[in-house]
Amino acid sequence: MAVVVLMVSVLVLSGLAFGSDVLELGDSDFDFSVRQHETMLVEFFAPWCGHCKKLAPEYEEAATRLKDIVPLAKVDCTANSETCTRFGVNGYPTLKIFRNGEESLAYDGPRSADGIVSHMKKQAGPSSVELKTAEDLEKFISHYDASIVGFFSSSDSAQLAEYVKAASVLRDHYRLAHTSTPELLEAHNIQGEGVILFRPPRLSNKFEESTSQYSDSISTSSIRSFINENIFGMCPHMTSDNKEQLMRRDILLVFYNIDYVRNPKGSNYWRNRVMKVASKFVSEGRTLSFAVADRQEFAEEVSEFGVEDTTGELPVVVIKTLTGEKYIMQEEFTRDGLALERFLEDYFAKNLKRYMKSEPIPEKNDGPVKVVVAETFDKIVNDQSKDVLIEFYAPWCGHCKNLEPKYTELGQQLANDPNIIIAKMDATANDIPSNYDVQGFPTIYFATKGNKESPKRYEGGREVSDFINFLKNEASTSPVISPMKEDL
Repeated sequence: MAVVVLMVSVLVLSGLAFGSDVLELGDSDFDFSVRQHETMLVEFFAPWCGHCKKLAPEYEEAATRLKDIVPLAKVDCTANSETCTRFGVNGYPTLKIFRNGEESLAYDGPRSADGIVSHMKKQAGPSSVELKTAEDLEKFISHYDASIVGFFSSSDSAQLAEYVKAASVLRDHYRLAHTSTPELLEAHNIQGEGVILFRPPRLSNKFEESTSQYSDSISTSSIRSFINENIFGMCPHMTSDNKEQLMRRDILLVFYNIDYVRNPKGSNYWRNRVMKVASKFVSEGRTLSFAVADRQEFAEEVSEFGVEDTTGELPVVVIKTLTGEKYIMQEEFTRDGLALERFLEDYFAKNLKRYMKSEPIPEKNDGPVKVVVAETFDKIVNDQSKDVLIEFYAPWCGHCKNLEPKYTELGQQLANDPNIIIAKMDATANDIPSNYDVQGFPTIYFATKGNKESPKRYEGGREVSDFINFLKNEASTSPVISPMKEDL
């Protein structure tokens, strides 16, 4: 009987929940438990948190798949405030990676089971894997992702120590390994010491080398720069894991059916045609990145350009800039690539018409609240002679529906003011300019005349009097307020 009680106590103290592979930790056992593992991912959550509830099944699945590789744990911050306060948790869910009992870094990877598994596998084990044989090296570089390998003259090389230090910082995003086997240095023509980036074999092509080499002095910043400049090559395959990095620049995206597992040859068919055209523009120093992406995986991104069909055989070709400009190739993408070449020439010559997702321009727009669509945004909101208060809403939003009668009354009270426009825009049906950050609904901005590039976000109350007081303080001219009929 005592043995049974002891076993139950051990299970409780170790944080194991029956039927779950996620460790449940608290104030009393947190430090002890995380010290037992080289690497651990911890979720700090609150039971009432909607985002936590959404993450829960993905986190559970990831924990099961990562069992015996990297343990996943969670801490209920409503019951264990000491631990959560100690680690600076001020929002839920917060995920952190711990190493040997110490907080290492914030988890900034995907929050799907697949994404968590992929991200945390990179966190497991040493930051740089030691390769001793040609077979080790071949296995390491024959991977779905790019691989970075350092070649060093000896295992006690000072440059190797710097490389391992850099690897501990960069391991979140890249696969790194090293070797000091003389035969491997000789096989890869390394004179002295150096680093080689091996691009994924599935993306091998005749338009660029499959490797890039670095031979200068090693530091974390120099290796990071080398990887950032070479990791993607001329035309990478965009995935959910690398999307954020790729979209940090002006980019041409080609969407079609990609499946490198079951149809690698077919997946590279259109990519090779993109690269043939891209190589010409890259050699000329044109500033634009290129990538291919699966049409179904990125159906939402494709729909931003008015294309709803995810089953089409021919690629959808678009350009998206950091400033929010969007262009779509209207011609059919043919095998000779001439249509793509013409599209790019027109883009660099600034001859393309921007694509905007826009509702039709209203036939009548004489109500107290002006309806704005993407096609009329410049004419109405960016009118330099007017102050404009604009609400971005969603038709299904309950808070927007509650605001509507008050916002309409505001428009009625300012109907006779020649200098102030009260406006609204359906943010789900129209493209929003990049200088307006709309993450939820309703979001309200005030664009002052003469200063349309820096609109001010409205953070005040939502009564008519609140809006009027705001306009009295912020408008370029004193508001002309017409009393409501019942006030007369």
